[in-house]
Amino acid sequence: MVRHLPPRPASVHRHHGLTGVGNGRRKIALLSGVAAVCLWPLQAGAEDPFTAPLAPSHNLYGMPGLIDMPTADMSPDAQLTTTVGHFAGTTRASLSFQILPRLTGSFRYSALEGYVPDNYDLSTYYDRSFDLRYQLVEEGDLRPAIAVGLRDFIGTGLYGGEYIVATKGIGDKLRVTAGLGWGRLGSQGAIGSTGTRPSELLGEGGIPTYDRWFRGDVAPFGGISYQVTERLAVSAEYSSDAYEPERGISPISEYGNTEPALFDRKSSLNFGIDYRFKNGNQLSVYSLYGDTIGAQLTLSTNPRYANAPTGLEKAPAPIIPRQRASLNDLGWSTDDTQINSTKRTLRAALEGDGLAYQNLSLSPREATLQIRNPRYSAEPQAIGRAARHMARVLPASVEVFHIIPTSKGMPLANITVKRSDLEALEHAPAEALLERVAVTDAAGLGLGQEAGLPARSSLSLAPYLTFSVFDPDNPIRIDTGLRLSGSYFVTPGLELSGSVTHKLAGNLDSVTREIPSNLPRVRTDYAEYSRQGDTAIEHLTLSHFGRPGKDLYSRVTAGYLETMYAGISGEVLWKPVDSRLALGAEVNHVKQRDFDQKFGLREYETTTGHLSAYYDFGNGFHGQVDAGRYLAGDIGATFSLDREFANGWRIGAYATFTDVSAEEYGEGSFDKGIRLTIPMSWALGKPSRRDNTVTLQSLTRDGGARVNVRDRLYQRVRDYHQPELNKEWGRVWR
Repeated sequence: MVRHLPPRPASVHRHHGLTGVGNGRRKIALLSGVAAVCLWPLQAGAEDPFTAPLAPSHNLYGMPGLIDMPTADMSPDAQLTTTVGHFAGTTRASLSFQILPRLTGSFRYSALEGYVPDNYDLSTYYDRSFDLRYQLVEEGDLRPAIAVGLRDFIGTGLYGGEYIVATKGIGDKLRVTAGLGWGRLGSQGAIGSTGTRPSELLGEGGIPTYDRWFRGDVAPFGGISYQVTERLAVSAEYSSDAYEPERGISPISEYGNTEPALFDRKSSLNFGIDYRFKNGNQLSVYSLYGDTIGAQLTLSTNPRYANAPTGLEKAPAPIIPRQRASLNDLGWSTDDTQINSTKRTLRAALEGDGLAYQNLSLSPREATLQIRNPRYSAEPQAIGRAARHMARVLPASVEVFHIIPTSKGMPLANITVKRSDLEALEHAPAEALLERVAVTDAAGLGLGQEAGLPARSSLSLAPYLTFSVFDPDNPIRIDTGLRLSGSYFVTPGLELSGSVTHKLAGNLDSVTREIPSNLPRVRTDYAEYSRQGDTAIEHLTLSHFGRPGKDLYSRVTAGYLETMYAGISGEVLWKPVDSRLALGAEVNHVKQRDFDQKFGLREYETTTGHLSAYYDFGNGFHGQVDAGRYLAGDIGATFSLDREFANGWRIGAYATFTDVSAEEYGEGSFDKGIRLTIPMSWALGKPSRRDNTVTLQSLTRDGGARVNVRDRLYQRVRDYHQPELNKEWGRVWR
């Protein structure tokens, strides 16, 4: 039975701030924009010892390799690499991440100009695919590195293939690779077979093709690379990929290519030249299959290494040791004038360091300071600077400091440190101070906002940019304009906030391709929201944040919650300060908004809810499971895994499985995506709590869709709890 290719809809993502650009020679430059958006801050010099180590060369599939074939090399742990390559009508843009020292993952988006399967209505075919590979054996003095890989194991199968490959260095400059491939990598020069490989249909995608792995014809491949100079390398390889689909003879698909072949494969030999720039990026040119030439740009960065690792902020104020004679002077404690003067001095000192003073409670031997941190992405840096100012300003008899950081008016933790420890350990390693610090729950300890302080408010006008990707009519669509945002805290835990956007230019409203759906259209009408919402209310909400009990946090939000839904959302979170585990529950009753995103509402109304579990696995890995009811009424769970770094980088993926079948869901089979967060402090080298998030969702469909509620609790609450503070404690003296 022939399965028909449905039209491929776009996937729209709205973000706060500048998140991506891309335009140029239509398909090629647009795909380049998708890749470049993720790795724009890549100007650190590779010769700087604090910058990321160099990655190995990457092949045309975006994985460590020679030219078209893989190697067993691994990038440095946490390396993030984008490649954009083109040859013979084929453009591939890939984003690869070294998940673990021996595990690599890659997402690839390809455009094949002139490859036209039956029933596909465009002259360019677009394909999404995922790769995984694992290094079984590390390279030794005598043994080669050995890796096993799955290519396009969860896509349409166009590039489906598996391999086992070995790579060994000979001397300092020569590396030799040899391997065996299946699927596409076993289609030329097969030397045997490991059974019957099921037909690879270009179908819905999204389901792992495990029934094909390492089955069918098996063929050898191999090659060499030679480092001519520090920056220049050459390579040659023997390819086992017959490129049958691109040549118009595609036995691996029931869809024949109805157009002329993309190129004529005359040889199995490929040759390449790689030039590595000072910043570690690489430009490659290739002679491919005796018939065509190609080129590729490779951009690499590593979240573990910053452009300015020590930061560019001003140095903190030094601690002034107390005079022994003044330790028992308690006269100040009955002098209101001196107490008020101390508070004013401390407030000015904190504000000079970018910290917001909220309240101070003084007793002869202890002080409790409540602050808000709007500047430092490393929370211990804010705690350290606050403690320094307390040690400089407070009367000498005050020995014990309690620092209570807050977010949205919620006291998050009670961080206790002795003043004598600060004085004794100021020049000692940060770990020495950490051993003396106590972090406890702050429920019931919040001081509120000191009388006379102005109500907290903000108002900003800034440009915005939103984009959609993966629409076959136009792989990237962009809107840009102005966003007016504001917030006002009626009380410390009660916030009125909103934002309005006005579109100045863009083409998101030009989406004309109909998106079929077997479910209530809870997300697939996004094109109408873009088309009619030139001036739009993004959100307008009243939110209350609280501490209902020990280890408990709460949020209630009402109003226009996001661009598509209005209603009320309630959330409660259980999170002990010393625990890696957190549990939460959320209920939303919402109604769909009018397409113009003003004040009107549509008829669709629903109640959604989820129970959530969050766990810190260590080594930067955070897992999350959300189980419950989604916007379309489907029931299931979302599984997320992110690798997070102490400097604020986050790289992760998620997948949602509900009682909606793959056939009901449509192309893609289930909701899934990749997300990347780049902190501005990492890119600029200056303190900032702002970040820039890009989410690449394979498709926008109605199954597994959630309400996009602002200020969910977990990310806000955990920052000042013990596990997170420990990870960044090295900056407490910065």
